[in-house]
Amino acid sequence: MDTKVAVVTGSNKGVGFAIVRALCRQFDGDVYLTESSKTSKHICCKGMTAITFDKTSPQIDVGRGYLDLIALETRAEGRPPANNGEGKVCTRNDHESVVRLRDFLKKTYGGLDILVNNAGIVFNDDSIPFVEQVAATTRTNFFSTLEACQVLFPILRPHSRVVNLSSMSSQMGLARCSEALRARFTDSNLTMDELRALVNKFVETAKVNKHLEAGFCGSSYFLSKIGVTVMSMIQQREIDSQGANDIVVNACCPGYVATDLTNHQGSLTIDEGAATPVYCALLPPNINSPRGKFIREKKIADWKM
Repeated sequence: MDTKVAVVTGSNKGVGFAIVRALCRQFDGDVYLTESSKTSKHICCKGMTAITFDKTSPQIDVGRGYLDLIALETRAEGRPPANNGEGKVCTRNDHESVVRLRDFLKKTYGGLDILVNNAGIVFNDDSIPFVEQVAATTRTNFFSTLEACQVLFPILRPHSRVVNLSSMSSQMGLARCSEALRARFTDSNLTMDELRALVNKFVETAKVNKHLEAGFCGSSYFLSKIGVTVMSMIQQREIDSQGANDIVVNACCPGYVATDLTNHQGSLTIDEGAATPVYCALLPPNINSPRGKFIREKKIADWKM
């Protein structure tokens, strides 16, 4: 039997790292950590530097063995990549990085069992023009997550679990959209192409400061997380329609966690924030619910107008 394997994106710190640490203790398989790489002064986008466990190379204690870096792309602009393992160095192109990761997993493990999409950004600096915030936030939080799923989903094995980190902000953002848009975002027949078009419309109307007039909420982060939540629901419907064997996709909120994302103002520790994502990642085989839901505090949360 092939060794099981999990991948957690954006997991070199914060909630993502706590998810890795918890999976190391609870998941019967290998866990790969991917690092968020700083690509500019203001934007922190997800990279695909993977880390695997090797007790002979003690770098970071995560509770089960130690981490040995395998560089699948350059770690940061202007810095040479670490290359302490068998991995190959990728370009800065996100798509190529995800493809390399997919090929590595397929060759090494024959597939993927758990995918946790944690990587994301938020802007806490109002001096950055809103249009720049919109472009970067939707690209990183929504479009890059969707693209990673499209590349990695074909190697998901039966009984795989996919967890897309969203936020309670998606519910808050939904409430601040127009009635017409709320109806669209809660439509159980909405397709992925239609969702992508809605997020693109937000980006385009924001460029000319017409996004509020078009019915969207005023926060790029809120809107990006609406996209992640609805994306997860659509993904489950698509997977079910393809007859997949017990592949489960859920979106979840980790809660208000004290991390860089919240300027360390959150009330939860990173380990407390990891509890719900890990719950979703370790849902037992052949579970009927939750599937394609938005989860908060290990419970299905409302997603309605």
